[in-house]
Amino acid sequence: MRYRYSKWTPGSMTDEQRLQSLMSLFSYMMIQTSGDVDEALEWLRQLGDKYGFFDRSLSMDDLIEKLKEQGLIEDAKDAYVLTNKGVQRIRQDALRHVFSSLKKAPEGSHETPYSGKGIDRLSETKKWSFGDQPTNIDMTSTVTNAMKREGIEDFTLKEEDLEVYETEHTTNCATVLMLDISHSMILYGEDRITPAKEVALALSELIRSRFPKDYLSLIVFGDEAKIVSLSELPFLSVGPFHTNTRAGLQLARSLLRRCGNSNKQIFMITDGKPSAIFDEAGRLYKNSFGLDPRIVNKTLDEAVQCRREKIVVSTFMVARDPYLINFVDEFTKTNQGRAYYSDLNNLGEFIFVDYLRNRRRKFAAQR
Repeated sequence: MRYRYSKWTPGSMTDEQRLQSLMSLFSYMMIQTSGDVDEALEWLRQLGDKYGFFDRSLSMDDLIEKLKEQGLIEDAKDAYVLTNKGVQRIRQDALRHVFSSLKKAPEGSHETPYSGKGIDRLSETKKWSFGDQPTNIDMTSTVTNAMKREGIEDFTLKEEDLEVYETEHTTNCATVLMLDISHSMILYGEDRITPAKEVALALSELIRSRFPKDYLSLIVFGDEAKIVSLSELPFLSVGPFHTNTRAGLQLARSLLRRCGNSNKQIFMITDGKPSAIFDEAGRLYKNSFGLDPRIVNKTLDEAVQCRREKIVVSTFMVARDPYLINFVDEFTKTNQGRAYYSDLNNLGEFIFVDYLRNRRRKFAAQR
């Protein structure tokens, strides 16, 4: 029997690695096509023809069969559709992609720089005080203290001998992610909505898997704002909309108001200055040119209200329009929040680092 071996190179992949790589590419195509499976597969087919993704060991038809076998897609009349499992795979792939691009991803569960009556045990110890958990007593240090005081023959244990492990404060976060779906997110030949959706998918998977007790809600805003379920996220697309930032903030505040004493924050991804609001009669007032004082002032009122309700707004700008920068600077000062000027490649880095570090200003102010 003869075996034919291809030349090995450092970049060589096994068939399984190739399959997983193509499935991840399929996930990204699904985000770009807003959940259109047939269109995503056609793009993959064209890329495969151009760059040689497929061969006899792994063809395009094989990939489709694998996607069906793993329950990621299914037949629906004359087209393929994405399953719930497929949506989960897109979130997982987005999380892997965003995390792999981070320069330095912080680890842990929303740690703060303060020690106290928390959850995670540290290696350092301290003298016991009223309210410390008995389960955190360091028996070795405690017994050693007692022996040093009285010796082994007259061993007694007193309150002053007790030492407990330091613990680290952990926090509970309530986050609303606001995603701009105005028309400018695909204008000028630049696709801004796909990276924004990918980061939103990754953030949702991070919270589901690592911080299941945290609250996350997704709002999209164009002419109006509405709540979107996380399962709908891959299927979002932009529309011929203006940018009603005020409506998005109002809806976000109403959601966070129900979250009790959690750390409340809004992550807003946008590429445009506010250009629309609803007037007192409920009619849409819009002005696409410049920064309309009427629109700007009403939007800044929302920034003030967020600050009063102890909601920090982090704005992630995927454009550098001078008018947008001027508005966001004013908005950030008014809210006492944060602003990030991000290109599309490192958007995830800014959002994930900010989320995981969880700068807990409210807690720091109370100490």
